[in-house]
Amino acid sequence: MLRIVRAFWHDQRGIALILVSIMLPAIIGFSLLAIDMSRVNNLHNDLQKGADAFALAAAAELDGSSGSWARAERAMATLVDNETNFSTAGRFTLTSGQPGGTQPCNNAGNISWCFLKAIPDNDGTKITTANQVNYLASANQAVGETETQFIQVTVVPQGFAAIFPVSFLSSDASNSFNVGAVAVAGFTSGVCDFTPVYICNPYENSTDSIYDVAADPAKRRRLIELRQQGGNSAQNSPGNYGFLQPPNASGGASAIRDMIAKTRSQACYNSRGVLLRPGFIATVRDALNVRFDVYNGPMNGNRNDPDYAPGENVRKGYQTQGNACNADAVSPAQPTNFQNLPRDNCFATSCSIANGRVGDGDWNFDQYWNTNFNTTINPVSVPKPIGADGINPASNANQPTRYNVYRYEISKGIVDHPSNGGERGTPACSTNSVSDPDRRLIYGAILNCQALVAAGLMTGGSSSPPLPVEAFGSFFITETVESGPDQTIRVELVDVTGRGGQGTLDNFLRDEVQLYR
Repeated sequence: MLRIVRAFWHDQRGIALILVSIMLPAIIGFSLLAIDMSRVNNLHNDLQKGADAFALAAAAELDGSSGSWARAERAMATLVDNETNFSTAGRFTLTSGQPGGTQPCNNAGNISWCFLKAIPDNDGTKITTANQVNYLASANQAVGETETQFIQVTVVPQGFAAIFPVSFLSSDASNSFNVGAVAVAGFTSGVCDFTPVYICNPYENSTDSIYDVAADPAKRRRLIELRQQGGNSAQNSPGNYGFLQPPNASGGASAIRDMIAKTRSQACYNSRGVLLRPGFIATVRDALNVRFDVYNGPMNGNRNDPDYAPGENVRKGYQTQGNACNADAVSPAQPTNFQNLPRDNCFATSCSIANGRVGDGDWNFDQYWNTNFNTTINPVSVPKPIGADGINPASNANQPTRYNVYRYEISKGIVDHPSNGGERGTPACSTNSVSDPDRRLIYGAILNCQALVAAGLMTGGSSSPPLPVEAFGSFFITETVESGPDQTIRVELVDVTGRGGQGTLDNFLRDEVQLYR
């Protein structure tokens, strides 16, 4: 009997069943936890993907123009369709709505959102009810839409019921809790193939904004005198220009000069911040004048290089002296024989905008046309271009922009027509020309220099940190750049990016939408 008891005591068969029986509750519990974790993770992923999709769809409309809030709401309501699973509501689709687009914060369907003008610099800093006022766009819709750069989308928390019996562990615990998601997306605009130039907004603190001017042909024809930062002109004055640090950091004077002179700059800049390249570059005059078929100084050896080709129309009021490359401005002036696109009449007396740096748009079209096309010996057979009224022929009483006249000459094939003095608009010095009517345009970042100086972000031609861009613009160079201490460039505004733009810069734009949080 004792031997049987001892054998039973030492017998280990079936012990696994005992251990499994003891551990079975824990095994089942861990299995339920794993299932719950998978379910809640899938629910959160669905909600987060929905929040991300809503935020990205809305951010694509936040271009700073009027109606952008309403367009953002419409995008969320019509473009996004995200299904979620595993909530207490079962399978359902996240929805939004269009409450009107008039408030910086609103809600509809399963989400709420706020339009933001900024986000915290540190990703670890959350946007909460307490600090939201620091980042929220203005409640004034006109102002708020202009400054909105981001949107924060919050999904209404959804209920989740766990399978694991949490109440078994504690009577105060609950098997149910809520799961939510938040996403922040923003709109970034940049340009590529832009010259490394910035221009202090000529209309900063003016009754006209740069966008008002871009939208009005009568204001676009105002001549603007741009003077190089670092010359004898006042620092950071409206209408000053300077240079941007190229993306590849090759900011030497010769590199900047060549980027300005070439037919394609191949540089990209972001509207959220550009770095300035300080310093005066005397040879910028030579770089810009290649557009007019003028090759002086370091550009002399590039006259037959296609990368430095002149434009299609280089009429500039010059008289050939010996050979085509020795043409020079007529001195003293002979306006009835050689006439470039004239300056605004007020520059002979006193212009009132931007301390005399911006004209009033009143220029002598009749003088230009009669000298170059309505000549006494050989008048052109095409009619005059249309004037500012969009109906009748141009005249001093119905003045077009100089840029429109320049483009009209190209479109009508009269560039080669000789003036009374024999000047033609076709290039004669270089063996190349660019079949691009916009070769006579210079592209630049428009900065609100006075505001940046007041904020301590800009000193002279230097900046720290990268400076925000008000807009990117294109400017038509009306005449060759003169020599002198400020390398003055005389231009007409052609177009700007943003809400007042005419769309001619779309090929340069690189609009990007991205998630930030």
